[in-house]
Amino acid sequence: MDQIVRTSEQIGAALRRRRKQLSLSQAALGQKTGLRQATISDIETGAAAASMATLTDLMAALDLECVIRPRSKGSVDAIEDIF
Repeated sequence: MDQIVRTSEQIGAALRRRRKQLSLSQAALGQKTGLRQATISDIETGAAAASMATLTDLMAALDLECVIRPRSKGSVDAIEDIF
């Protein structure tokens, strides 16, 4: 299912949902990516400023891809209701 994300918190939530779908712990994902469990936790809560390289490493480990497109006209509140 496609997910629309516009904030770091929404990106983190999407990564967390996918990690849980795959039945991976943060520690197991850390082993796959070379990241510390604490770093993954910070990213999933939107607390960390992650580099693009870190995000793409996480997406690859979770078998996700990013699609860039023009922003839909829905309000931020309507988008957040999805989550």
